Amino acid sequence: MTIGRLIAVVGPSGVGKDSVMAGIYDALPHMHVVRRVITRAPGLGGEDYEAVSVSKFEEMARAGAFALHWGAHGLFYGVPADVETHLSEGTDCLTNFSRSALAEAARIFPHFTVLNITAKPETLALRLASRARETEEEIAKRLTQVDKPLPAGLNVIHLSNDGLLADTIARATLLLQPASA
Repeated sequence: MTIGRLIAVVGPSGVGKDSVMAGIYDALPHMHVVRRVITRAPGLGGEDYEAVSVSKFEEMARAGAFALHWGAHGLFYGVPADVETHLSEGTDCLTNFSRSALAEAARIFPHFTVLNITAKPETLALRLASRARETEEEIAKRLTQVDKPLPAGLNVIHLSNDGLLADTIARATLLLQPASA
C-alpha cells in the first residue's frame, strides 16, 4: 500500500497560504486538508481551525491527540493524530505549518513534502495590513521572519505568490500532482 504525503505549506505571514491551500483543495479534492488545533481566538478568518485554550491544548497534548505540536508567534499549534490514518490509507494531506516544526515533522512522517510559498516583502506588508489581525508592531515583527531559512535536507517545492492567485494555484496543483507509477 502507498503511504500518503504530508504536505506542509509554509511561508511568511501574509503570503496567502490559506488561499492557496483552498485553491489546491478545489483543484485536487482527493487531498485531505488537515484542520489544526490552535490556541487562537475563534472566528479570526484565514484557515479553518479548532480554537482551544492553552490549558485545553496542553491536556490534548498529554492525551496524545496530536501527531505533532509546536509553539510559534505566542500560540500553540497541533496537527491532529488522525492525520496518520489518512496517510496510512494513501491519502495526501495538506496542512498549514510553521517552519520551526519542519525538521521534527520530517523525522515523523515518511513522505514529507514542504510547499514553501514566497512573496515580495511589499506584497506581504499590504496583505498583513489588509487582514487587520495584527498591530503595526506585530506586522513589523512578522516581516523580519520573511527570509528565515528552511532546515536542510527537506523535500521542498518553492512557489511564488506575487501574481494572480489563480496562476499560483495552477502552478501549485501541477507541482503537487502525485508522481506517475
